[in-house]
Amino acid sequence: LKEGALTLIDTHAGCGLYDLAGDQAQRTGEAAQGVVRAFADANPLLDDYRAAVRAVNAGGEPNLYPGSPQFLAQLLRPQDLLILNEKHPEDAGELRRVMRGSPAAVHERDAYELWLAMLPTRTARGVVVVDPPYEQTDERARITATLAAAHRKWAHGVTVIWYPLKDRVTHQQWKNKLRNLRIPKFLVVEHWLYDADQPGIYNGAGLFIVNPPYAFTQALPPLLEALRATLAPDGHRGVITADWLEAEGR
Repeated sequence: LKEGALTLIDTHAGCGLYDLAGDQAQRTGEAAQGVVRAFADANPLLDDYRAAVRAVNAGGEPNLYPGSPQFLAQLLRPQDLLILNEKHPEDAGELRRVMRGSPAAVHERDAYELWLAMLPTRTARGVVVVDPPYEQTDERARITATLAAAHRKWAHGVTVIWYPLKDRVTHQQWKNKLRNLRIPKFLVVEHWLYDADQPGIYNGAGLFIVNPPYAFTQALPPLLEALRATLAPDGHRGVITADWLEAEGR
């Protein structure tokens, strides 16, 4: 990283730390297909990820999983700023407890209102991380509208948006709407676990990344292949792609 100060903003910070033995983790089975597999894999490209998970565990197999605030806090340098936001009071209280002792500023506001209110960042460079639970039917519409407004205020900033992949048709419709925003340097990274959509479950996940750093795009291909090989469900190869949104539409 360059020496200049960086502002990191997490719009949907959640609790900050999750119990892998808890009811929710056991019910979805996502930990067994994700972090457990990554820990069992020896690929050195995943060393930094494993180190971040180990940092919140006493040792051995992971029983706690760091939410995005923990990952961001571990990247923080003395000159950087970390702004965390969680709208739900109970989760925000837990987030404050988990992040106690860190330099993070914790807010309890509407995520999309905060996203715009914090732009442009106080530092010359910044990253906004948007990872909602997608429980609201208008989540994608709000992301699209807020991203358009944010880009007008902060065209040079880096924005990372996580999303689940449920079915290809609905997702393509959303990408078409995002393409209509005409935002340059809009990278789409997607991991489809199955060759065809499996009804009723997540079929993968993806990231929209606006203004990804050049070094990041160069380092991405081998990392994506490592993730594909590690996370592929039994009997399925899976596909990971990284494409520019404008190029996709040509």
